[in-house]
Amino acid sequence: MLNTKEKKMQNEEINFRELWATIWAGKFIIISITIIFAILSVLFALSKPNIYKASVILTPASSEGGTGGLAALAGKFGGLASMAGINLGAGGTDKTKLALEIIKSRSFLERFISKHNLLVPLMAATNWDLATGTLIIDDKIYDKVNKKWLREVKAPKTPEPSLWEAYNVFSDLLFIDYDKKAAIIVIDIEYLSPTLAQQWLEWLIEDVNSYMSEQDFDEAQASINYLNDKLKGIKISAMETVFYQLIEEQTKNMMLISVKPEYVLKTIDPPQVPEEKAKPQRGLIVILGTMLGGMLSVLFVLMRKKRMQ
Repeated sequence: MLNTKEKKMQNEEINFRELWATIWAGKFIIISITIIFAILSVLFALSKPNIYKASVILTPASSEGGTGGLAALAGKFGGLASMAGINLGAGGTDKTKLALEIIKSRSFLERFISKHNLLVPLMAATNWDLATGTLIIDDKIYDKVNKKWLREVKAPKTPEPSLWEAYNVFSDLLFIDYDKKAAIIVIDIEYLSPTLAQQWLEWLIEDVNSYMSEQDFDEAQASINYLNDKLKGIKISAMETVFYQLIEEQTKNMMLISVKPEYVLKTIDPPQVPEEKAKPQRGLIVILGTMLGGMLSVLFVLMRKKRMQ
């Protein structure tokens, strides 16, 4: 007589044979479904347009002369200025982190899209023609001849996309990686056009540096105006000296801001026009689609056998 272990092994062998017999009996169904899924996977992979990725490597620009504004002078002159009843504020902020947050902000990106006329490329382009180097625009969405939006949408949306919609699309194309310890920033833009991906990335770095420098320049000028106004009420010569030092420091900051085009983010490796696509990985799509078809077909054959019993 067989012991319990031997009976168990025999039952497992029988079950495996039955399972294999069922699969073998339905082999034509399995092959057919798998082939269908493989064909559909190929068609799907071929229907996806190429996406190119442009990258730039940056580092925080050295901050000579402080961070700009009254906050930059707090550590040096805060104690003396407080004697005159002036609060210069706390220390400076992390301008690199601030710049990266500004790049991702809705208000900045909406201004960026509007300034560089990116609404049509973002919302109406479907592909990139490598032969002519031009974007392929969906004529059902945008009429290039009459420069009119034709897309059909439900209220409250309008045929012409809003900057909010364009911001959401652009945000999905933008990737930022900041290694604070190594002081390295990598910014990527993925888009249909390799040329435009590179161009947009250049504009993005230029615009954020310009935006930050303008903000600090205006802040420094406002600080000088404020100090000059307070200086009128100072009658102690020692305090006048302090105020002149404060004004001198802010004037120096304004000069440094004016001569530094890469004010916050300094380029290490500028963006290049990518020559190879970043995605889609069509081979992987076909392999995964075929495998999915094979698994579903086997499951279908097994379930059909169970229902017939």
